[in-house]
Order: sequence, then structure tokens, then C-alpha cells
Amino acid sequence: MDRPSGHAATVDRRPGNHAAAMDRMYRYTRHIYDITRKPYLLGRDRMIAELDVPPGGTVLELGCGTGRNLVAVARRYPDCRLFGVDISAEMLHTAGATIDAAGLTHRITLSPGDATAFDAASAFGLPRFDRVYFSYAVSMIPDWVAALKEADRLTAPGGRLAVVDFGDAAHLGALPRRLLHGWLALFHVTPRVDLAARMHTLATGRTVRHTSLHGGYAQIGTIG
Repeated sequence: MDRPSGHAATVDRRPGNHAAAMDRMYRYTRHIYDITRKPYLLGRDRMIAELDVPPGGTVLELGCGTGRNLVAVARRYPDCRLFGVDISAEMLHTAGATIDAAGLTHRITLSPGDATAFDAASAFGLPRFDRVYFSYAVSMIPDWVAALKEADRLTAPGGRLAVVDFGDAAHLGALPRRLLHGWLALFHVTPRVDLAARMHTLATGRTVRHTSLHGGYAQIGTIG
């Protein structure tokens, strides 16, 4: 697989930082991640179906994890080019294997990188993309607002930024909501309950759509 190294040297993996924490978390669980997460990472395929990638378009996933979503996007939109970024070297190993197994190495390129500050031009030779998305990643990025701003910067004019992630669980009831958010906190996951408001702030005249799914368990937000 062609994996540009343009951003590899800038990912700080010293003990105590986010990259090192993600590597520790996923060093072993990456092997069973997709199987164990499938029942509760809801809304991913709906978000992919609504990306509406233009013919020959470019798609960037920030926090690409195991590569599961990149493969799904590639199959749904067979003439687009795809790019994936993750701060975890462990996850990128799994993503590479996933993409290899799917026979999609000619269409999907990976790079290590920080979603809050990513030099796409150096890593991929492209400064912006027709579609940029996060799938259950902003809830794990400490400075998620900076990541959202960076994703917006990487979205081409007339393009679309999409996010699917855990929601506020507002309609699940007080006890289920506390139990869900308490359980997620054990995995360093924090639902971004003000995602819609942050997207409206970024949009500056562009269309924002926000959908709450399954009683607020999950949410999908788009700009553009």
C-alpha cells in the first residue's frame, strides 16, 4: 500500500499524549474492534449513504480507525478516491490490512496524522477534499472543536463535512442516559452534545443539517 510519510514525523508519540494513549488502547483491541463495535456504532452506514460523493470525487476520513468505513465508501461510490488519517499507528496497521484484503489499495491511501492540524497537501498531494467526515471520532479527540475546524478547512468549496457520533441520549430517559455516558467514559469517549451548535458557528451561510437517531443515542451532522 502506498502510504505517504509526509506527516509521520509530526505525530508526537511520547508517553502521556493522545497518540500514545490511542496506541495503548488499540494495540490489542484493534483486532476485534469491528466485530465488537458493530452493535452500537449506529448511523455509520446512513452517514455514508448520505455523503452523495460526486463522480470522481475525493473523500477524506479523519480518524479512520480500522478502515472499515473507507472500504464501505469505496464500494458505494466506485469511482471516488479515498484518503484516511489516524493518530494511532496501531489502527493504521489494521486499516492497511483491511484495505489490502478488500483489494482497494489502488483507491485508498493512508497517512498518520493529527486531526486537529493535518497537512493534507504534504501527505496526499491534495489541499482539500469533496467530502470530509468523522465516524465516532470526535467523541475521542480531546480538542474536538479544533478538529472540527480543521476538517472544515480541509473541505473544498461546495463540498460537504459530515459527522456521525454518539448523541445526547436526551430521549432515552435519565437512568439509561447516565449509564450510557458513564460506560462510554470508561473508554475515554465523551458525546459532543453541542455538535449542532458548533457546526452552525462554522457554517457561515452554508446549510447545516442535524439528525438525532434512536432517541438521541447517535447523531449525524453535516455542513454543505
